Amino acid sequence: MGLFHKLCIFLSRATSIEEKYISLFLTTSLIVLLFIFIKRLGRHWIQRRATGRKEYVLNQTYQIFLNVIEILILIFVWGDYLKGLMTLISVISAAMTIALRELILNFFCGLYIKMKKPFKVEDRIQIDDIKGDVMNISSLDFEILEISTNDNKGQSTGIVITFPNSVVFSKPLKNITKGFEYIWDEIVVKVTLDSDLTKNKQELYKIVNELEVIKNIPKKMKAQITHINTTNRIYFNKYDPIIYTKIVNNHVELTVRYLMHPKKSRYVESVIWNKIYLAYKEGTINLYTSVDS
Repeated sequence: MGLFHKLCIFLSRATSIEEKYISLFLTTSLIVLLFIFIKRLGRHWIQRRATGRKEYVLNQTYQIFLNVIEILILIFVWGDYLKGLMTLISVISAAMTIALRELILNFFCGLYIKMKKPFKVEDRIQIDDIKGDVMNISSLDFEILEISTNDNKGQSTGIVITFPNSVVFSKPLKNITKGFEYIWDEIVVKVTLDSDLTKNKQELYKIVNELEVIKNIPKKMKAQITHINTTNRIYFNKYDPIIYTKIVNNHVELTVRYLMHPKKSRYVESVIWNKIYLAYKEGTINLYTSVDS
């Protein structure tokens, strides 16, 4: 009598559950744990031997291959029980009310959220026109602390909104912070046509690059994207702040684009505009005003 069989007998006597179900549960658990280990081992191996797009493609192919093998093995293990299980589900489904079906759907969607992690607590997400920070995820629903959508600055409204877990399958879900913490933000600075654009841009670069909440982000962003490139194909050509130029009517628009944490957007914008105003008063930035026209 093998050790595994002895363990099944012991657990069966301890729990009063039939030995065959104990064996099925343990076998399934061992298979899942084994494949988790193999997937992680393969991911580390690929990271050491490939980079960029090649790394992404190899990892995706490897993960899909292992998922198929894992499913086939589990189907083989569960083969004798699947027919009865499907019959039971069909009978129960026919007798359920709509409300009970919704509860079960939300429960299994909750398992999906926990395992697949389309979002987690503290992520900033958006569903339809509602945007907010995830506060709590339970078996049947999740809660977000709403933020204002009147602008892109993410100020909290103080309103808590509850969604059923099934919304992840019925609505498009935008995760603003998944994968990496930072997003691109922009400020449009209007200067006069006759101003020295080089001088104005130099002053704007100086303002943005000297901010503590901005200057270290490009390096962090690059490291995060490198880390997640095995599961998500994401890349940027530039991480440092950049200024775009556009002539509009009788002034020039300088669009300052930079990376920052989405929850600090309004604070960062306020600090930048305060510094721009001081530079304007000192004559180092030639802001365009209606008086100039």
